[in-house]
Amino acid sequence: MRFKKELLISFCLFLGIVTHAQKDSLVLKNGDVIVGEIKSMDKGVLTIETDYSKKDFTVEWSGIKEIFSKSHFLVTLKNGTRINGTVESAEAGKKIIINGDDGSKTETTLEDMVYLKGLKSDFWSRVHASIDAGLSFTKANNLKQYNVRSKIGYLADKWQTDIFYDDTKSSQDSVKDTKRTEGGIAGKYYLQKDWYLAASLNFLSNTEQALNLRTTGKLGIGKYVVHTNKQYWGLGTGLSFNNESFTNGTASRSSLEAYFGSELNLFDIGDLSLFNNIWVYPSLTENGRWRTDFNFDAKYDLPLDFYIKVGFTLNYDNRPAVKGKETDYVLAFSIGWEL
Repeated sequence: MRFKKELLISFCLFLGIVTHAQKDSLVLKNGDVIVGEIKSMDKGVLTIETDYSKKDFTVEWSGIKEIFSKSHFLVTLKNGTRINGTVESAEAGKKIIINGDDGSKTETTLEDMVYLKGLKSDFWSRVHASIDAGLSFTKANNLKQYNVRSKIGYLADKWQTDIFYDDTKSSQDSVKDTKRTEGGIAGKYYLQKDWYLAASLNFLSNTEQALNLRTTGKLGIGKYVVHTNKQYWGLGTGLSFNNESFTNGTASRSSLEAYFGSELNLFDIGDLSLFNNIWVYPSLTENGRWRTDFNFDAKYDLPLDFYIKVGFTLNYDNRPAVKGKETDYVLAFSIGWEL
């Protein structure tokens, strides 16, 4: 019986290698075999397309024992090394051989592989997007509140860009409406050893701090201190140019700032994922001024790519345009969908 099972597995692997449409094979720890085309692996989840399903399969990376493929991938290892080449298991899954396109050969393990992307992936397979919204009504004072948060991005072989837009509004009888709108674009260019270059341009309008528009441009460098199939933790630093105009008659102002901070992403907690970043901006041209931006998101995945999210955003400025309005924050509960 065991011989027949091993023969079946070998036959499936053989088909995966010689068949053009089904050239990649996975052997799972429970003995199952999946044959198809591996598209990607990120955040501990591998995506594979098969001829016998209309939808792609997703497989937990920790549940895979062996992988065999002649496809070419961009591979990122735990130590930050990035390699273009083919991937195959050896010694019954105890190690992975990556045959680089430059003729190199790298030995590693499944546990040390943190990212995998097919180099021939089409445009839409590299796009990620999400949108979520929350809405509430209260009879007292006819209070109405809503918030919208959206994001779309693209991941190439060596760079990534994201565009986001967040909007929060609140209105009630006999009280002036409050609004907070934020948007921007950010990009990263990945280097070896988990270093990366970072650039971003952000826009913020905020009635609480009388901000008509704050435009912040950042350019810097960062490094992932921890980069595994369970979490990312990166540190970054650089320079920031800040330009502000106000709604209360305060004169516009500009400043050059340094910045430093941290970004943490935990995604191997079942259907729950946590994201947090904090950035501190000490001014280089305004003596004694400093700002802080803090974000925290807790997301719980639902069926059909829906999710529920709790998000908290805080902005602090020790020299705001309105005295006593140093801090502004938003706590949002929403339901959303992601691509």
